[in-house]
Amino acid sequence: MTKKYIMKKALLIGINAYPSGNELHGCIEDINCLEKALARNGDGSLNFQVKKMPNVQSSGEVMDKIRELFNGSSDTALLYFSGHGYVNDTGAEIVMPDDLRDVRQYYKGLQMKDIMDVVNQSYVRNKIIIFDCCHAGNMGKYSIANSGSDLTTGVSMLLACREDESAEEMGGHGLFTELLCNALEGGAADPTGYITMGGIYAYIDRSFGAWGQRPVFKTNVTEFAPVKTVKPEVSLDEIKKITDLFTNINDDFALDPSFEFTNDPKEEHKVVEPYAIVENVAKFKTLQKLHGIGLVNPVGTPHMYFAAMNSKSCRLTELGKYFWRLVKDNKI
Repeated sequence: MTKKYIMKKALLIGINAYPSGNELHGCIEDINCLEKALARNGDGSLNFQVKKMPNVQSSGEVMDKIRELFNGSSDTALLYFSGHGYVNDTGAEIVMPDDLRDVRQYYKGLQMKDIMDVVNQSYVRNKIIIFDCCHAGNMGKYSIANSGSDLTTGVSMLLACREDESAEEMGGHGLFTELLCNALEGGAADPTGYITMGGIYAYIDRSFGAWGQRPVFKTNVTEFAPVKTVKPEVSLDEIKKITDLFTNINDDFALDPSFEFTNDPKEEHKVVEPYAIVENVAKFKTLQKLHGIGLVNPVGTPHMYFAAMNSKSCRLTELGKYFWRLVKDNKI
């Protein structure tokens, strides 16, 4: 059966070349890193069709591309910006080099609320905004002029810092974006290899302390669609065996030495009865894989090997019970 093609597009804007005294250093590297992380899934299949705007000069040009990004009915549209953010009496904005040169105008940048209007009016199913700039947390900020949330259904925003904070650069990257790329390369993957916006935020959040820059996550979705998939540590076929091994969710799985493949008279070490049985060895290898991704734990001993050799048992972790239910209900 032919795999359904899902249309996903990303616009990545990175600006280092601001007028003298305002230069940045990591923004071009940010969009290069992110392009690499987004363009392909872990199996090499196409993920996002990416357009980059390195060192773009004018707000008008950027706004035209943002409107193009969120036009139509794609499955997913992702907007990323790395550069200067600013707040004045007219609101928060992202800043292009020409905005700093034209000092005649009080309004200097591309206002976040104007970008939000384009996003909220879009028919794209999943709309993702990621900003690595100072004051990024102002994006999607609640407005008293509106009757409710500024986020329409299908919008997720991952922002480098709170509305009154600065975004840090470190080692040639934005600190936030470096973590974002690591998350997309597999750091934020769940046991099935899915990477969602929720998983990315959880990965990044753990890396920031309580006193410094704090990332912000805002969303109004009815489901977390995968941003990317990578090869899981344990195949989905192996994970699906969980309901065969554990008939009931709260049962222990009894082990004995017959499950350990090295417990064989052919091996040059001490062996005990019952000796290794092929069927049990196969089950135990699956259980060990599930243990490796946190779905199963041995009972009364820290190692699965000793659980088998000492005729103990293993049982599902809380995460294992979660995946047991998914398999049982045919949801994966």
